[in-house]
Amino acid sequence: MLVPTLLALLALLGGSGSAPGFSGTAMAQPVNVGDAVTAAYAYHDSGLYERDMRAVMARASGWVRAQAGKYPNPAVILDIDETALSNWPELKANRFAYFRSGRCDGLPEGPCGAEAWERAAKAEAIAPTLDFYRMARRLGVAVFFITGRYENERADTIRNLARAGYAGWSGLVLRPDGSRTASAADYKAAARARIEARGFHILATIGDQPSDLAGGHAERGFLLPNPFYRVP
Repeated sequence: MLVPTLLALLALLGGSGSAPGFSGTAMAQPVNVGDAVTAAYAYHDSGLYERDMRAVMARASGWVRAQAGKYPNPAVILDIDETALSNWPELKANRFAYFRSGRCDGLPEGPCGAEAWERAAKAEAIAPTLDFYRMARRLGVAVFFITGRYENERADTIRNLARAGYAGWSGLVLRPDGSRTASAADYKAAARARIEARGFHILATIGDQPSDLAGGHAERGFLLPNPFYRVP
């Protein structure tokens, strides 16, 4: 659903696939980066992004409702960034570039350093995910967060989750400070395995990156739309 949506937006912006003034068999042109940024803004601001988020979370909700009573100690896994919390002010200010260090005190203008933004604990909840979270907790399903944020941001991340309305979760797994893996999947799959080893049955893992879902240790994975950045 996401790729056709972005292609349609690019087409509306005039991304014909051939150079101006040429037609017929002219060689197809790659997507222009500036046009892609404009299309990403339009996708977010038009309501299509929230629509697609809600569609995925509705499927996840149906699955969890159907499965929650079948197993002892049911659990779900949530990613944080662009899954539970929205970093849109940072992303928009930086035009989707990534700056790990640096200040973030000029919003809505950039640049905005990612670490400074995360430590400010101002990210808002993504509404469909918060609705899902509250439903899971009402059903007695344990919720664990597994994030690519580093351990030294634990206190700020807990503060942000609380501000956004996430209360009563069962665990928060962050990366050890200074750790490096080829893919986030290496770290996140291992974290899910440790949760399983504690006796939890993981019904679903939900995230905005394919690497949030890869590696097993969950009955199902649900991939949320994110055309704004990629985490391998």
